Amino acid sequence: MYGLIGKMRSIPGQRDALVSILLEGVAGMPGCLSYVVARDPGDADALWITEVWEERASHKASLALPSVQAAIAQGRPLIAGFERHIETQPVGGHGLPRGD
Repeated sequence: MYGLIGKMRSIPGQRDALVSILLEGVAGMPGCLSYVVARDPGDADALWITEVWEERASHKASLALPSVQAAIAQGRPLIAGFERHIETQPVGGHGLPRGD
């Protein structure tokens, strides 16, 4: 499995609008096992996004999907920046297969 954890900052006051856009664009992504968007309770403009994919290639292919391209185009003006981006190798968990 392939995982990503990232911290994204919205422009001030636009976090919830960005959340809506991110969640609209996630349906029907082949190979996506989990995609979680979470508000940072200590920072009114920060989001944490946690993704688990069957493999790195599935994530890369998702970036070409029309729904993802539309979400990127719609969300880009609301993004102030990316603070962290970490690649992981998930080994399993609730709702995920074991990835020995």
